Amino acid sequence: MSKVISLLTDFGLNDGYVGIMHGVILSICPDARIVDISHGIPPQDVRRAAYVLHISYPYFPEGTVHVVVVDPGVGSKRRAIAIRTSVGYFVAPDNGVLSYVLARERMLEAVELTNSRYWLPRVSATFHGRDVFSPVGAHLLCGVPMRELGRPISDLVTFPMPAAKRQSDGRLIGHVLHIDRFGNIITDIRQDELPRDGNVAVRIRDRRISGVRTTYATVPEGDLVALIGSDGMLEIAVRNGNAAQDMGIQVGEEVVVSPLHNGA
Repeated sequence: MSKVISLLTDFGLNDGYVGIMHGVILSICPDARIVDISHGIPPQDVRRAAYVLHISYPYFPEGTVHVVVVDPGVGSKRRAIAIRTSVGYFVAPDNGVLSYVLARERMLEAVELTNSRYWLPRVSATFHGRDVFSPVGAHLLCGVPMRELGRPISDLVTFPMPAAKRQSDGRLIGHVLHIDRFGNIITDIRQDELPRDGNVAVRIRDRRISGVRTTYATVPEGDLVALIGSDGMLEIAVRNGNAAQDMGIQVGEEVVVSPLHNGA
């Protein structure tokens, strides 16, 4: 089994929360190799965390344990869970944060974390990242079987994977899925849904972009550009600028792709 454990949270780096999770993991599994995917998820943004996890986990070694703590329901009756797939393990609150993983991977096993033997001795109502999720992740990494962690479950909380919809006139209606720290607007429109020659018009609000380019540098500085990003999705950007900020774009807004021969 891999000795890699990843962490994805909305804790930020101004406080000691992330370091504390590292300490808990290393105290239980001293040879763990901890990778921080991100701790910059906006507070309580479960869907943003689901997306960042979705584009990150495929690049980790098989058997990696992924601990995800974006948990607006901490201390409530929401379940704490662990799941096993063919690519690795995921430990998280049962709030939909694993939705995009489950849309891609077959779940082989899932448990509710009910066995307090694998938690810290004292559990607070507000920091399950330290007291439940980190120790469970560390125990998994060190070989504790899933069945020891709690009772089997199958009815996990999920939300649908966003997907663009093709219209009868050939248009593709998608939405803003994610905005990265550069202000690049990432949509739910996949590369394989677009013509290979990129000969389309992309509309967002009242802005129109002709053609899908290959790189940011194909347009002058400050211009809008549509291109396929590193995750294989249609992206709208401003070269050396912040597209989302310039236009006031938010996650969920509509993006329309039309064939140029339709006079778009």
